[in-house]
Amino acid sequence: MDIHRCRFVQYNPSAINAVAFSYPTVTKSQRGAPVRLAIGRANGDIEIWNPLNGIWHQETTLHGGKDRSIDGLVWVSEPDQVQQDGTRLVGKSRLFSIGYTSTVTEWDLEKGRPRKQASGMHGDIWCLAAQPFAASAGNGGKSTNGVVRGGKRLVAGTMDGSLVLYSIDDDDLRFDRILVKSSSKKTKMVSIAFQNRNVVVVGCSDSAIRVYDMRNGNVLRKMTLGSDLSGGTKEIIVWSVKCLNGRDIVSGDSTGQVCIWDGKTYTQAQRLQTHNQDVLSLATSADGSTIVSGGMDRRTVLYQKTSGSAARWGKVWHRRYHSHDVKTMASFEGHGLSVVVSGGPDASPIILPLQKAGMENHRTLSHLPQDPPLQSAPKSRLIVSWWEREIYVWRLRQPLRDLVDMSAGESAVEKNRKLLARILIKGEANITSASISHDGSLLVVSTTSDIKAFYLKPRSETKDELKISKVEVSEEVSKQGATRVQISPDRRWICAIQGGKVVVLSILGDSTPDGRSTIHPKAIRLQRIERKTQKSLALSGLGQYDRTITHIAFSPDSKMLAVADLAGYIDTWVLGLPRAKLQNGINGTHDDASSSESEGEGQNEGSIEGLRWIRNPNGSLIPKLHAAPTVLSFSNHIPTSDPSAMRDDEAADDYTLLTITARPQILAINPTLGSLTPWSRRNPVARFPVEFRNIRDLVKGALWSGERVWLYGNTFLFMLDLSQDFAESAYVHDSSNGELVKQGTKRKRAPDSGAGSKMEIGANGPTKVIRQAEGEAVEEIPLDGPVSDPMDEDDISQPADESESEDSDDEIQGELTLLRGAQGKSASESQSGKGLAFWHTYKYRPILGIVPLGEEDEIRTNGANGIVSHGESRGTLEVALVERPLWDVDMPDRYFGDGEWEK
Repeated sequence: MDIHRCRFVQYNPSAINAVAFSYPTVTKSQRGAPVRLAIGRANGDIEIWNPLNGIWHQETTLHGGKDRSIDGLVWVSEPDQVQQDGTRLVGKSRLFSIGYTSTVTEWDLEKGRPRKQASGMHGDIWCLAAQPFAASAGNGGKSTNGVVRGGKRLVAGTMDGSLVLYSIDDDDLRFDRILVKSSSKKTKMVSIAFQNRNVVVVGCSDSAIRVYDMRNGNVLRKMTLGSDLSGGTKEIIVWSVKCLNGRDIVSGDSTGQVCIWDGKTYTQAQRLQTHNQDVLSLATSADGSTIVSGGMDRRTVLYQKTSGSAARWGKVWHRRYHSHDVKTMASFEGHGLSVVVSGGPDASPIILPLQKAGMENHRTLSHLPQDPPLQSAPKSRLIVSWWEREIYVWRLRQPLRDLVDMSAGESAVEKNRKLLARILIKGEANITSASISHDGSLLVVSTTSDIKAFYLKPRSETKDELKISKVEVSEEVSKQGATRVQISPDRRWICAIQGGKVVVLSILGDSTPDGRSTIHPKAIRLQRIERKTQKSLALSGLGQYDRTITHIAFSPDSKMLAVADLAGYIDTWVLGLPRAKLQNGINGTHDDASSSESEGEGQNEGSIEGLRWIRNPNGSLIPKLHAAPTVLSFSNHIPTSDPSAMRDDEAADDYTLLTITARPQILAINPTLGSLTPWSRRNPVARFPVEFRNIRDLVKGALWSGERVWLYGNTFLFMLDLSQDFAESAYVHDSSNGELVKQGTKRKRAPDSGAGSKMEIGANGPTKVIRQAEGEAVEEIPLDGPVSDPMDEDDISQPADESESEDSDDEIQGELTLLRGAQGKSASESQSGKGLAFWHTYKYRPILGIVPLGEEDEIRTNGANGIVSHGESRGTLEVALVERPLWDVDMPDRYFGDGEWEK
């Protein structure tokens, strides 16, 4: 593999302004509750994460738009309902957001766009909370069907000092009334929390915390904080308030103090000065025994209450997990998890253990998206990246082997890249997806409200300049927007996902005088297989959100189309001839498997140019995945015979569809047969090398080179050879705690609370001693010797029958030499036998994405990331690996305390 290591591709991660869990805590009776984490960013995007027992999978992104920001998130999860047969139906979950405007937005998770918006005659909203549902006392608080009575409302605090009510009854969102209006215009409602259904606590900007009665708007108590410290502002801002299990109140303010207030008398019980600057966020445990605070000084502080009659709160420890302000926090307990999620301008979510704080490590989630905003046109050596509403088109002029032979060195590498175009998409919506054809002549871009296509043509033979012209897309199709788009490898089809539906558009080649392609105005809607699910489930929890399509893949010959959704279902269609028609113009035999229907009238319904997409006859036999997929990619193999005519699965000639889930689960599927490949049946995940099974980051993409597949994630790059089986001894390894894993069983990681792994003994001890003597320089003496970083090493796992002593070090490396950027021997010359079955490295991080490059006679693109070779021979794969480390991203100015300086 030849790797162009790129850091010039534009992608600036956006700051995290808000985080919220759909359920703060989950009891044993709520095991079926769909727990999700919503992360709101400054560019208006909302990421939906699934905790998955500590795996943390970023499932989807709800894209925002120009000058929009997500500054507050609130989930409203209705109480569970008990049906007549005694079964419990999970309550419906709804997501609302604010953005420092006077508007409240409800989001449609199924379609990935705003569902409803409401605003009133008031100032900008600074904080938002949902009124708790009434607790049931016997059957007095419930109706006969078990639904909790009482109105559902949102309470918003505004910039002009008002408390505003929004009604969300009857699945609606509308402005209700202004509950409280402050007499002073200087008073701003900054933070809000409910002590119970009828009592709301509001942190203000005038050195006060006010407690209101929700029934009439009366002020129950005003708790003052006094004046700021000397040299500070006159007024103290209460940035965050929380209630400890409906009892005492906790506040964090601009003086860096965390205050505890008695929940009955509303008097100050304790004041803790633990931050050097403003306390911006707070989180509490479900039982009210633990408090976590985050501040502008980058500190995350943990507090616990002592036992006994004279119980007092005390600071346990503090850490600096973030490189910038700790702006927002949220806690979750349930399903075996007990964590706090924090975020800020450094764009990376941090997962902290709550119950096992001090016994487990924290975990930093990636600031880069799970779905790489990156594609390539290998024939033209173009790289396309997008960010918010901008698209960048780069070109790498020469292959890596030519650069290695040059004597210019770094200057040749600098001159090898060229920014050909920067496209700004009109409108306010951010880009949801983009795709470029293999030859680089057609670019398709989608937002939530539009689909645009562009024709790219080189202005000269050097191909260093592009002429960009717009390609018309039917208004009926484009105005609906799309969450995903993909161009087929032969550049004849465009697949788009619109509102959960699969739409295919035909590309008519050379249909204009200047040779440009046009898009057929008629769209074909493909019908997915109906899965047997209870209708009542669609009205509970997250509804049909799990049927959201997240992946599209075309076969290398563009004759098969596959899509996968979050529920783990895979639907496939094949390209065939249209159905015959009777003399009266009506279709012949009605076939339930036929799955195309077109918009408008045509001679052959659902067919274009004599071709028709029909549902794969064996598509229903494809197994359901155990979890949501993270990769869906076809291999390079194109079948030359009909696989359905083969009786022996071992000898069947079929496509290979690779799918990887978040669990993880790696399956190679023969889609025409609807079964697993023989290799996949012989190699379950339990047989995979322990290096692969130990990674916590999820796989983001796959690239093909013959029978080899290269898998990459945020911090790793793996190679698997699907022509070889993993050795039996590959999964007999010592675990990290020294225990031997029994052969034939999957290695199980020690259970944790959802953050990082357990700390080793002595991990929190001192690491160095500072020696200082009169007349001598200060000396730092490390307690431990120098330790090499294992992440900087490349490791190889080989079958047990291969002898490492028979080959020299240079012969074993082969393609690994090319990976390090040097000129090495080809795989056929350097490896004996079948070569490596598995290889991995951690040298490249964080990886935004990897895309293939090369000429058309060598490779072709497949799906979103994969490539294919013409012929069965395996050549050298050339790719562009894009890294976006945080230190290379411009950050806003942050606070530097005493003794701190910027490195």
